[in-house]
Amino acid sequence: MLTRKAEAVQTIGTSMTDLNQKIAHAEKHCQAQGVRLTQKRKQVLSGLLQSEKALSAYELIDLYKEKFDESLPAMSAYRILEFLQTENLVHKLNLANKYVACAHIACDHAHEVPQFLICSECQRVEEITIKRTTVDDLHANVTAAGFHLVSPQIEINCICDQCKNH
Repeated sequence: MLTRKAEAVQTIGTSMTDLNQKIAHAEKHCQAQGVRLTQKRKQVLSGLLQSEKALSAYELIDLYKEKFDESLPAMSAYRILEFLQTENLVHKLNLANKYVACAHIACDHAHEVPQFLICSECQRVEEITIKRTTVDDLHANVTAAGFHLVSPQIEINCICDQCKNH
């Protein structure tokens, strides 16, 4: 008989094999950085990996309570999200103040700069990349305009094909 926690992990969207591979890769990444991916950090990361859309800290708190039958204080949720963001395992969508798991957690190669397409109807998020040269051009234009680029992350409001066809 499965525990409620085990049932919760098995019933969420992403396949268990895929999820386990991504969590294992995240653990290896953290070990290489000299930090720990604790159980709660794994559970929060799992929630983001399995979510169909970006989640706010409070949505993650609710999901955590629902899936693991435990409370997660807001301060802990924010600390965990900050840790995961620092380790490049999740991205913060600044305009929506929500978080998504990095689409490239299980990759071992270097990536271009992540950008995010956000469906304004269903809130689904797709991570794409743009070439470093494009960011360099953007940086030059920003500097020429008398500004300083803080983050090259771009969040684009879109409508996904599924919502458009509905």
